[in-house]
Amino acid sequence: MRTRRTRAEDFLELVERGRRGRLKLYIGFAAGVGKTYRMLEEAHALKKRGVDVVLGFIETHGRADTAALVAGLEGVPRKAFTYRDVTVEEMDLDAVLARRPQVAVVDELAHTNVPLCRNAKRYQDVQELLAAGINVIGAFNVQHLESLNDLVERATGVTVRETLPDSFLKAADQVVNLDLAVEDLHERLKAGKIYAQDKVPHALERFFKKENLSTLRELALREVAESLDRATAGQHARAGEEPQAKGGGWGRVLVALSSYPPRAATLLRRGSRMAGRLNTDWFVVYVETPREAPHLIDAEAQRHLLANIEKAKELGAEVVRLRAKDPVEALLDFARSHGVGHIIVGRSHQPWWKQLLGRASDVRLIREGVGFDIHVVAFEAPGEERRP
Repeated sequence: MRTRRTRAEDFLELVERGRRGRLKLYIGFAAGVGKTYRMLEEAHALKKRGVDVVLGFIETHGRADTAALVAGLEGVPRKAFTYRDVTVEEMDLDAVLARRPQVAVVDELAHTNVPLCRNAKRYQDVQELLAAGINVIGAFNVQHLESLNDLVERATGVTVRETLPDSFLKAADQVVNLDLAVEDLHERLKAGKIYAQDKVPHALERFFKKENLSTLRELALREVAESLDRATAGQHARAGEEPQAKGGGWGRVLVALSSYPPRAATLLRRGSRMAGRLNTDWFVVYVETPREAPHLIDAEAQRHLLANIEKAKELGAEVVRLRAKDPVEALLDFARSHGVGHIIVGRSHQPWWKQLLGRASDVRLIREGVGFDIHVVAFEAPGEERRP
């Protein structure tokens, strides 16, 4: 019965995927590695083969060689929005949907749209195109992945404000890494092929430092490798073979979320990264105790909790809300019944005497969570979050 059900689900997935457009992503580790250039080259190749391809949104950043490739390709005119007395041009989503090409090329997927747009982020525009059956070729840099936000900030000292969820990358049908030696990228930068000459010294001193680029390059390579692993597992399942067990013997991942943790986003990113590496499902579990009923916690805590739950969904987690007097017992019961192998929890901020007596939640999880790998995340002090 289990095999029949699995095959039926696989067929339903094929049917659903047939209705949706396919997504191809180009990932780079920095500006200037050639993402936009390669997308335009592919658009020309598709056009020569008779494919109806249009440019939904392309940003050349004033680079002459990239701008030259725009010629000969149909582009959907951008839509101008005036917001706070500033005119901003965005992708005209409705125009692309009405044009309904076979393939749309969309650049800078982590971009935040002006508030007047229907969707907050450009990747959400792309999701609408895919849902309408339009295939999309898009691009972004690896540092814009939500789960890497903390890691990138620690490694480079740069806070990346615009992000997109890892679930968007995981939904891609094809992922291409545009790799380039750090030395070659520096040469392109110094030659004025990435930024104007007056901006080059500042870039070399900040984001384009060799150690920063090396770290980002490694992250990009790792992301694409994990994407290939997921794609290979999916191909085995679609071919009628027994699908690869997610996570092997390691089990699923569970992130324990409190009503108002100091750094919930860090926990969520950690869970997303771990689940991605293990190729497994993950849960975000919030245990509502009698003292944390909605009518008892203040409005600010409620707002943060809802925002964290929404962030968890964006990152691809299944969010579960439990009601129990004892959060530790409820978490462990849920973990045992749902094949969890890893539990991620923030370091307790309960009074010292509770920790001394072993009554703090993280201490109890370690003591009582026999058979689970318990990961206690120690948040950095405010002054230590960045490198000098």
